[in-house]
Amino acid sequence: MSQVYHINKGVGRPILFKGLKAQYIWWLGGGLVLLLLLFALMYLAGVNTYVCLVLVSGLCSLLFFKVYKVSNKYGEHGMMKKAAYSGVPKVLKSRSRKLFIEWKRN
Repeated sequence: MSQVYHINKGVGRPILFKGLKAQYIWWLGGGLVLLLLLFALMYLAGVNTYVCLVLVSGLCSLLFFKVYKVSNKYGEHGMMKKAAYSGVPKVLKSRSRKLFIEWKRN
């Protein structure tokens, strides 16, 4: 008896949607929700509808441009690596050599 097993070749691969990788999909979705709320608040505040549309459309275009740029520049994990690297000090100052002398003896 032979059995046929189907292999899922997508296991372990990053999530990809229309060129966006991993967490950038969530960033774009969150930004779009915020822009929708901004439009609703401006509309309820009595701002002209065309002004609301132009402003939100411009911000939406800027959001898409920036998120795609960051996604292509840093990739799946690059933004987290950049954030971690920014926490590394550029210079270590030592007032004495005692630590290094004891470290060398061990």
